[in-house]
Amino acid sequence: MLGADIMIESLVRHGVEVLFAYPGGCSMPLHQALTRYKDKIRTILPRHEQGGCFAAQGLARSTGKVGAVMATSGPGATNLVTAIADAKLDSIPLVAISAQVPRAVIGSDAFQETPIVEVCRGITKHHYLVTDIHDLTRIMKEAFHIATTGRPGPVLIDIPKDVQLEQCVPDWDCAMNLPGYNIQPRVAAPEQIRQVAAAIKRAKRPVIYAGGGIITSEASGELRELVKKTGIPITMTVMGLGAYPNKDPLSLDMLGMHGTVYANVAVSECDLLIGLGVRFDDRVTGKLSEFAKDAKIVHIDIDPSELNKNKQAHIPIVSDLKPALKMLNEVVEAPEDISDWVKHCQKLKHDDPLTYNKEFDGILQQHAIAELSRMTQDRETIISVGVGQHQMWAAQFYQFAKPRTWLSSSGLGTMGFGLPAAMGAQAANPDALCIDIEGDGSFLMNIQELATCYCENLPVKVLLVNNQHLGMVVQWEDRFMAGNRAHTYLGPIHHDEWEGKGNDIYPAERYPDFVQIAKGFGCGGATISKKSELIPALEEMIAHDGPYVLDVAVPYQEHVLPMIPSGMTVKDMIKS
Repeated sequence: MLGADIMIESLVRHGVEVLFAYPGGCSMPLHQALTRYKDKIRTILPRHEQGGCFAAQGLARSTGKVGAVMATSGPGATNLVTAIADAKLDSIPLVAISAQVPRAVIGSDAFQETPIVEVCRGITKHHYLVTDIHDLTRIMKEAFHIATTGRPGPVLIDIPKDVQLEQCVPDWDCAMNLPGYNIQPRVAAPEQIRQVAAAIKRAKRPVIYAGGGIITSEASGELRELVKKTGIPITMTVMGLGAYPNKDPLSLDMLGMHGTVYANVAVSECDLLIGLGVRFDDRVTGKLSEFAKDAKIVHIDIDPSELNKNKQAHIPIVSDLKPALKMLNEVVEAPEDISDWVKHCQKLKHDDPLTYNKEFDGILQQHAIAELSRMTQDRETIISVGVGQHQMWAAQFYQFAKPRTWLSSSGLGTMGFGLPAAMGAQAANPDALCIDIEGDGSFLMNIQELATCYCENLPVKVLLVNNQHLGMVVQWEDRFMAGNRAHTYLGPIHHDEWEGKGNDIYPAERYPDFVQIAKGFGCGGATISKKSELIPALEEMIAHDGPYVLDVAVPYQEHVLPMIPSGMTVKDMIKS
């Protein structure tokens, strides 16, 4: 077989059903091979390699399967870099294939040559440059094994064009050769689990702090059983949303910089913090020395490097969460009496709920998202987001009930993530309603993927809360820089808003015309600004057969609250 055919056959054998791939000179043999496998693997042509890589992430995040993406050498490969880094920080299983110039000219600055393995060395879980066709089946087997075992992550395979065109008889039963990667099943010792159960039994003010590791390990069911058995209030990171139903009385929703008042106060007052699949990230902890400073800390994670990295744990446990929680549920007993603590947490929730100005004459971002949440609760819905204020409002006001229904670039915070991620989720979940909640700045970064949605019959919906500004940066300017605008207005530079002199709720002119752009790509679209228009417009968007952009005019002075300033504590929380 040709090297190119071996690679595509390997993808099929490892369960890849959808590949996002953009061709170029050095990857043409791979694309020719794909045409020979079109009955076994669907190839989707993104309009930008970064979009393709985020789409592969959307598939992976919404299904738990490995996302696969392919690009040509040089600029094609470097266009994958941001999305690969994004997958690394959020622990997303991804196999990225880049073509490379022929072996004879590697290192000669050949046309469209970049040393992509070296470029990606620090942002991949592992990486390969294929120099011998006989290694290819082994490398593919290892890549999928590494991407999915332990803490998942991205693996890069760089394959020169001449290797793609060589021939050999592939050995599909070859052994892997990973002497430094002996991942045995990581399961907590029974004694460690008994320690956790004893700590829970004695606790008076316990809180469960659940992160993306719960979703990665498919342990949402075990988490829900633990909460049911113990009655302990639970809060989630932005990566953990969907692991536990927001609507449940014991849910404290999201914690952290833009988390709820009640979650952050409860964590600051707890005497036992049970961290499950979390990294004690700076956006959660703020000032580390003050975070849960009076609590005994349990930290269970599959990655030993995360334990005691940011916050010292009293009971650190290296384990896959699913078996660990199964073991814990077999022996755990409810704390002796936390009824007063639960009542206190529920009072915090009652006294300081997430809210917004419901008397506002126009449409607020929070209102649009809350209405979307209400209207889509009873159907299979997957929400993706870009990055910025709209991302945090979606995390706050959309009510999630299931894992893998929330796709967010959380660790890297990559603008332009939302649309292609929704596109990948739609390809993997054709019967789901896939909605990208967007801001105008983030949307513009990968807006070309509307073409992919239309041409590939992927009916992604975009709820665009359009304030004409880079809203999160504007919020920081307003809060910490005396409102001085420094290149955060997205309209023409002759307007007062460009210099921060605009005092109106909305900019004088809306730019660009997103509905015209959407229709130019063949998508549906509408623009609204009145509160009375919101529900009918959402209904029309949801009912539309193909991709659709609903452009909602929203004010640019609105801030995401509450907010704990970076490096500060719950005592410094801004509520208004």
